[in-house]
Amino acid sequence: MASLAAAALATPLLLASASPAATADHHTPKDRETRSAAKLAAKLVKKSSADDAFEHLEKFQQISDTTGNRAAGTLGYDASAAYVFQQLKKFGYNVSYQAFQFPYIETRAEKLDVVSPTPRSVGVVAMDYTKSTPVGGITADLAAVPVDATTGCEPADYASATFTGKIALIKRGGCTFAQKQATAADAGAIGALIFNNTEGSMGGTLGDPAGVKIPTGGVVQAEGEKLAAELANGPVRVTLDVRQLQENRTTRNVIAETKHGNAANTVMLGAHLDSVSEGAGINDNGSGSAGLLEVAEELAKAEKRPTNKIRFAWWGAEENGLLGSEAYVASLSSLGKKEIKAYLNFDMIASPNYGIFLYDGDNSDGVGAGPGPEGSAQIERDMQKFLDGRNTPHEGTDFTGRSDYGPFIEVGIPAGGTFTGAEVKKTAAQAAKFGGTAGLAYDPNYHGAGDDLSNISMKAFGINIGIIANAAGTYAHDISSLSKPVPPAGPNGGQSGSGGLHDGHAAVTE
Repeated sequence: MASLAAAALATPLLLASASPAATADHHTPKDRETRSAAKLAAKLVKKSSADDAFEHLEKFQQISDTTGNRAAGTLGYDASAAYVFQQLKKFGYNVSYQAFQFPYIETRAEKLDVVSPTPRSVGVVAMDYTKSTPVGGITADLAAVPVDATTGCEPADYASATFTGKIALIKRGGCTFAQKQATAADAGAIGALIFNNTEGSMGGTLGDPAGVKIPTGGVVQAEGEKLAAELANGPVRVTLDVRQLQENRTTRNVIAETKHGNAANTVMLGAHLDSVSEGAGINDNGSGSAGLLEVAEELAKAEKRPTNKIRFAWWGAEENGLLGSEAYVASLSSLGKKEIKAYLNFDMIASPNYGIFLYDGDNSDGVGAGPGPEGSAQIERDMQKFLDGRNTPHEGTDFTGRSDYGPFIEVGIPAGGTFTGAEVKKTAAQAAKFGGTAGLAYDPNYHGAGDDLSNISMKAFGINIGIIANAAGTYAHDISSLSKPVPPAGPNGGQSGSGGLHDGHAAVTE
């Protein structure tokens, strides 16, 4: 650009006599990139279709119907990964598998019965990596851990009662599930029941089999509080039966990238491909996977030589603890990390009672985690601008660490993306903004057998595919917006509204 300026100063008469037609193409490379980006983004948004992406969802459903589910380490996941790989090869991408080992879990029993004083059955979820009970379970008295801000996290919490030979009843919050069960075990407990501290389903992971000491299950808030109330009136005896198959298995990420484009300016878009074992996982996360496939196809048709490299990823074993994205980030060299200018995550983008939530890159909501790495606020700003231009309402959602952006943020890579809600209930204000039903979960079938083709919102699916298409088209040619300052948020949060929601990942640890 400096040489062009010098030439312009040296030849004023020539420039003065030039016709408008002769100077019409006198633009800097950056101008051309900006125009190319806008043109490609508009084309991808127009061409990328929720109806076309639905065909991929139908394939995922068919695979699940044939194999039982699409969980990592199963035939259903392997078939899903092979399908994605084959599609991307057909589109013309450089495609590869990244294999990694992980601890596979298959729950064999989840049962909790109150033996006395009033016999009844209680719903329970086996925590991932729990110790297994014997067949038929363990029968023992319950002992409640006193409730405070860090219930069951410290040895002193167990000093007021005898826990030896009993099953500890512990309220969620203050530390990891793993720490709660380990501390209870050290106090003599032979099992642990952790009950939720909010409404909604209860489950999660103990993180690492090596640190697990006793059989551990989760129960919903209402049941936990009912058991605690019964205990206040006298002994409560229960039978806990939680058993899991746990073994090391190999699974794979699918990675695809454009054959051309500057690798030093790589933009990644990712979605986890695995389901939970309960079913097909069509919203969680067939929706994000199918949306990426649809945009990848249209990008391949529309642009053979992008300025920047676009890389797509379909992660394995997300539901086991973000293991696929963690394995990928861990495999990157120092240069490889620097080359990735942004990571965009799309997890659950078609919830039936949806909201449109953008990850809060600048922490303008002031909820939970702080801002993402430098560039995250710009990703959020770019997505907001696209939605505002289409008069589409949106809110922010916190970087809770429960989806595949987590490993990227941890190494300083800017991140963003979208999410349409999971187990949290929609508020009246959100129902007025987005439509749908207040007081009902964004996805009532979250992590359940009902997460099938009938479980999605095509409207939300289409909105989010538009966001993916616009981002891919823009960043394929122009990433300059990722370094443009974002004005500070106002005192009430200026950039994204207030969502403060969980995202779709199953591996809740606390």
